Amino acid sequence: MTLLHATILGFIEGVTEFLPISSTAHMIMGARIMGLSQTEFQKFFEVFIQIGAIFAVVFLYGKKFFDWKLVKQLLASFIPTAIIGFALYKVIKTVFFESNMLIAASLIIVGLVFIIVERKKLQLKKSITAMTLQQAVIIGLAQSLAVVPGVSRAGIVIIAMILLGFKREESAQYSFMLALPTIASASLYDLYKMKGIHLSGNQTQMIVVGLVVSFVVAYVSIKWFVSYLQKQKLTNFGFYRIGIGIISLFF
Repeated sequence: MTLLHATILGFIEGVTEFLPISSTAHMIMGARIMGLSQTEFQKFFEVFIQIGAIFAVVFLYGKKFFDWKLVKQLLASFIPTAIIGFALYKVIKTVFFESNMLIAASLIIVGLVFIIVERKKLQLKKSITAMTLQQAVIIGLAQSLAVVPGVSRAGIVIIAMILLGFKREESAQYSFMLALPTIASASLYDLYKMKGIHLSGNQTQMIVVGLVVSFVVAYVSIKWFVSYLQKQKLTNFGFYRIGIGIISLFF
């Protein structure tokens, strides 16, 4: 792995983490295309640079986390995901991540869901402030489906909220804020399981580069996506997911 690889993977992480296209699937495909093997350092790198994407959320929405009502909503959504993710941790890492067919199918199926849902004339008028704790739990249960690589954590949250009548841009913002406890806890647990890894000076440099790139790109990606959803639907992302799902079958 080189600094160029670190930059590219940091870019992929930053772009895909908060868009409804599955960062996991794109990171796996990106690494395979560049011929990178899944060494212990490679796994550590891919987990650690997610912190850069998390910092982008803190930078953009940090003040909102002082709203106790919002914090309760986020906790209600996070807990179901945490329970399911922890219970299935070994299966996720040893079975799900090794199944290219599962990843491709997830990309395609959820892409079709995007297209079908967006063709319905749903009344999207609700804001996050109107969310009940029951709805927050439902959203959390939907997010737990993202333990399957290719589903997309952001995508499944946004779709669930659209079906509940929330505005698209509000749904995207909630998915970003929900990413903070979800990704942070998952990353910390992954790093704990990888404890004992020793980094060389060059490896540390690659991690810093990937971290910074993922932060900057995630920041731009979040702002663009919210602006996009104020005028557009998820249909184009649905078609993209289907296309990339078909392509992924070759990798």
